[in-house]
Amino acid sequence: MVWNSCWLCLVRGGTSLRRPLQRFRGMDTEDRALFVTERYGSQEEWGYRLKEGQLVRERREAGGRSSSLLSLFKSVFLPQGYPDSVSKDYLEYQFWDTVQAFSSSLSGTLSTQASLRGVGVGNKEATVAAATVTWLLRDGTGMLGRILFAWVKGSKLDCDAKKWRLVADVLNDIAMFMEILAPIFPAFFTVIVCVAGIFKSIVGVAGGATRAALTLHQARRDNMADVSAKDGSQETLVNLAGLVVSLALIPLVTDSALLTFTLFFFFTILHLVANYRAVRSVVMETLNETRLSILILQYLTDGQILSPTEANRREPVLPEFKKKVPIKLGVRLEELVNGLEELKLALKNNREPYLIGVKNGCVCVCLDQNVSVSEEIKAACQAVCLSRVLLPVPPPEGVLKTLSSARSRGPWEMVSESHKLIGQIFPPFLDGLRAHGWRTDRTLLDSDEWRVDWGKKSD
Repeated sequence: MVWNSCWLCLVRGGTSLRRPLQRFRGMDTEDRALFVTERYGSQEEWGYRLKEGQLVRERREAGGRSSSLLSLFKSVFLPQGYPDSVSKDYLEYQFWDTVQAFSSSLSGTLSTQASLRGVGVGNKEATVAAATVTWLLRDGTGMLGRILFAWVKGSKLDCDAKKWRLVADVLNDIAMFMEILAPIFPAFFTVIVCVAGIFKSIVGVAGGATRAALTLHQARRDNMADVSAKDGSQETLVNLAGLVVSLALIPLVTDSALLTFTLFFFFTILHLVANYRAVRSVVMETLNETRLSILILQYLTDGQILSPTEANRREPVLPEFKKKVPIKLGVRLEELVNGLEELKLALKNNREPYLIGVKNGCVCVCLDQNVSVSEEIKAACQAVCLSRVLLPVPPPEGVLKTLSSARSRGPWEMVSESHKLIGQIFPPFLDGLRAHGWRTDRTLLDSDEWRVDWGKKSD
């Protein structure tokens, strides 16, 4: 096309536009006025006009107009290529995340002031050594808590990032409340701040890990570092704003415990509401156990595949205490079968690269070392079906009634029937997931690392 020829000549440093201009003169006046356009993502669109032998660059109305100050703000605080380079839920999540960070910053100011008062700042009888020991004990217990929590729950944080994100912020508020209360009980001050330090260490691990998981979800152009860096810039700006407001608050609350608690509870409520709205706004297309359970049970009910938006809206972000049958993926073989007879029962009607069964009130799945992602999703779907049938309340889903009737004949007979069921429903279910935008190339299923090599023969 003519504009490509002109542009290529300019890029290569050509000194003559004679040939393109000869073709250019033969064009209509309207086409001749604008012959090159360029855009910066979806934010800016510019056009080049040839006027008196010179290229003139002008902003086009189609791209929208924005002030230079607004453009500077976007380039400083938003990822490059926004909004095309991030997920659709990015703006809503970042708005509520900003609100919660601001309120948390102000609550942190109140708790820090209380902690300083508790260690003796402003008290002539307090010693530097005592204050230092208290501070070191708080930091030391926090470090131990951080290590223990990462050991016990580290692998769970990816699977339920939204839920742990909210839990972390609730623990953070509890920790700050304990620090505000601590000076009222001087005899137990050290114990209280140490427990608060443990809570804050958990917050540090859970909050940082889940933030990384959400950043991975938001980065749509392999730009996780850029999204994370801009998120840090946004948080720094919010903390600076919180610092300015805190300077005005400190003189007001220094000698007023009532005002301190009143403001703390106000900021805490705002913090929790904003956090809830933030995690609710996240729409993840990767399957975890909760979202997969919602999808497969809905499919068994009416044959419909929920979209990521609909399934995420139904996903609980608060801890649930209702009774359910646990599912364990990637267990050792000995956790599933105890002898040759049970192994034969587990293999009945089974042509899958995994073994599944019910042991000690849990649905256990033993995976082959070469199991694919789609086969792992299939195993999880079968485990969800068995888990639903094992609940005290009979399943309302019509398809699962065949498993319910097989339950009376024993757990292995029920497992055998589940193989037939999953073989029928899974292929169209998997196709439906892909058609509705769900990711099936990777999962967030809570699978352990044990894998079995079925090809090895015993001597």
